[in-house]
Amino acid sequence: MDLLLNELLMEEFWSPLWLSFKTAVTAGIIVILSGTLAGRLLARKKFKGKAVLETILMLPIVLPPTVIGFFLIVIFGKNTIIGQAIEWIFKQPVIFTWWAAVIASAVVAFPLMYQSAKSGFQTIDPDIEEAARVDGASEWKVFLFISIPLACKVLISGSILSFTRALGEFGATLMFAGNIPGKTETAPTAIYIAIDSGNMKMAWLWVISIVFLSFIMLLIVRLKEK
Repeated sequence: MDLLLNELLMEEFWSPLWLSFKTAVTAGIIVILSGTLAGRLLARKKFKGKAVLETILMLPIVLPPTVIGFFLIVIFGKNTIIGQAIEWIFKQPVIFTWWAAVIASAVVAFPLMYQSAKSGFQTIDPDIEEAARVDGASEWKVFLFISIPLACKVLISGSILSFTRALGEFGATLMFAGNIPGKTETAPTAIYIAIDSGNMKMAWLWVISIVFLSFIMLLIVRLKEK
């Protein structure tokens, strides 16, 4: 009986952590790819409306998580074209699924990756990239073999910060994905529920785990900067 109880407690402890890690990794991959491409595209481009576009891209970093969750529900709801298309393709709505947690985490983490990528690409000497083009390199080859290696240090830092931000996402995830044990219950939402129910022991275990992992990630970033 005690062994079964311990197994249940261990499963209760590890399930939100594993789900948080899996969600953060998936969201991180999406954010790293999209943020790097967006950062490269807008690093030196000048066009009318750029300031407005960049402001929109950076909004998730300052908006309250509940506002982000509200917009995600509106955008991916059953009454929108996007929501209906997803439901038609996958035979179910995206709201209150694991992918909803991924989307919410990706949205809030994107600005960190975008700003890091943009800053990194802006530090590259344009003459170096132009020399590669003169030698016959295509834009993709310049991007992959010149721009990314030169901005690698900043891109790695942005990737780690984005992953850490996705790992700690709470508000938008709770609104958009809910808190379904074993399905959408990430560590931050599990901590909230544990405190609300008075289970301080489990809450402390999850808090310590998240703080430790976040500390390691940020320490790596700091070491990379030296």
